[in-house]
Amino acid sequence: MRISKGGLLVIMAFLAPLIVELRTVLSWIGIRLSAGGTVALGGALVLAVLIWALWPPNGDTEAKLA
Repeated sequence: MRISKGGLLVIMAFLAPLIVELRTVLSWIGIRLSAGGTVALGGALVLAVLIWALWPPNGDTEAKLA
């Protein structure tokens, strides 16, 4: 794991208001994002962070098994 569990929790807690405010900023520049689109965007960001956090740092899983 690339980051501690506490650090991952902080990142996930930070993403929630960031996604909501991103929707607000996009509406200021004329881009409308539906509630479903916001949920999909949030899910994609959370999934990307989880994949990054759980992927081995050097990309070599065999080194950990040996």
